[in-house]
Amino acid sequence: MSDVLALPIFKQEDSSLPQENETKHPPFQYVMCAATSPAVKLYDETLTYLNQGQSYEIRMLDNRKAGDIPEINGKLVKSIIRVVFHDRRLQYTEHQQLEGWKWNRPGDRLLDLDIPMSVGVIDIKTNPSQLNAVEFLWDPTKCTSAFIQVHCISTEFTPRKHGGEKGVPFRIQVDTFKQTENGEYTDHLHSASCQIKVFKPKGADRKQKTDREKMEKRTAHEKEKYQPSYDTTVLTECSPWPDTPTTFVNNSPTPAPTFTSAQHNTYSVPDSNSSSPNHQGDGTSQGSGDQLHPSATIQETQQWLLKNRFSAYTRLFSNFSGADLLKLTREDLVQICGPADGIRLYNALKSRSVRPRLTIYVCQEPLRSIQLERQDAGSADSNGAIYVYHAIYLEEMAASEVTRKLALAFNIPLHQINQVYRQGPTGIHILVSDQMVQNFQDESCFLFTTIKAENGEGFHIILK
Repeated sequence: MSDVLALPIFKQEDSSLPQENETKHPPFQYVMCAATSPAVKLYDETLTYLNQGQSYEIRMLDNRKAGDIPEINGKLVKSIIRVVFHDRRLQYTEHQQLEGWKWNRPGDRLLDLDIPMSVGVIDIKTNPSQLNAVEFLWDPTKCTSAFIQVHCISTEFTPRKHGGEKGVPFRIQVDTFKQTENGEYTDHLHSASCQIKVFKPKGADRKQKTDREKMEKRTAHEKEKYQPSYDTTVLTECSPWPDTPTTFVNNSPTPAPTFTSAQHNTYSVPDSNSSSPNHQGDGTSQGSGDQLHPSATIQETQQWLLKNRFSAYTRLFSNFSGADLLKLTREDLVQICGPADGIRLYNALKSRSVRPRLTIYVCQEPLRSIQLERQDAGSADSNGAIYVYHAIYLEEMAASEVTRKLALAFNIPLHQINQVYRQGPTGIHILVSDQMVQNFQDESCFLFTTIKAENGEGFHIILK
């Protein structure tokens, strides 16, 4: 699944990046004023502990050499700061994870900007549909500091198991853009991020102290395998977060808010009753809300997702055809979409017509006068009459279901059927009950006739 999402590639994880990128001089540097953990091995990425709700300064530094990116001289740039999941598995299910957090913490945001403490930030914006991101403009030539507050803690996204588990790591990521000719800040300049864990108030200080004490107990040789703790955390270059900034700039909330789903492909996320904008007017549309076929194109698969109320996953599966989506197992979908939506999507993809609990075949017995006319005309004798049967599929093993299906199959007004009987030994009429239906053999065949009720209102059906 690693090729499904355009997730950020962190430099230390990607050996395929060209070597010259490793030494490329970054135009900006972001430094968070929080100490790194001393319990990190020498060649691992730094880890920084933060307290929930505490303000931490991120210094936005102009790191350009003379002549670098001259087009931004005297102009503002835009930065988006996000708190996102570090773990790949959680990145796949980010929307469900954060929607669950939002449900438990109504009205709260995962990330806030401490505006009174921040310096040099302009035109600060937050979006109600992206609770984990803030954006602002700033002048690279001036002193700029953004003070952030992270309100989610790492253990809120850890499954509750016996004895508990360590909290999941997050990432603080900063993406910076310059202005294009049309005035929009969409031209990417630089991205960097760092790994963090968030604890309840004062928990980060205790964890830092614990790590320091553990390191002090190690021998000098063991200490050489670990990197020292630094007073500040320098964010490491990474690829930009896969969003189109213009979507975030728009302050109108999206119909299906996701925290990383500002659409960078051609599919927007309308409500579940609308069509995919790139697939309107196609008379062969797959997205009819019924079963998805393996032959469905990418566009048809997108529309099927929208029609079946999976609009939150159109970006996630933006490159999937019907065959691609149908290849995913139940476990795959649960891991990607979370238990609730994963199972719902699996059921929708694998849905077939519900197998009936019982099938019977029924034919309306031709009137005797018609048979006699045929015999007189020499067209057929009584044994040569053609009986056309209707298949009656019962989802419920109930007499009322038999009555209803008979009315539908033979265009009989349901309110005119008083009773349904089965003809028994010596011609007696036995009332068809639920228990009798439950004892019908599958694929039994019946002829039926109708007789008027004694009171003249409606009629009875006799199964033979």
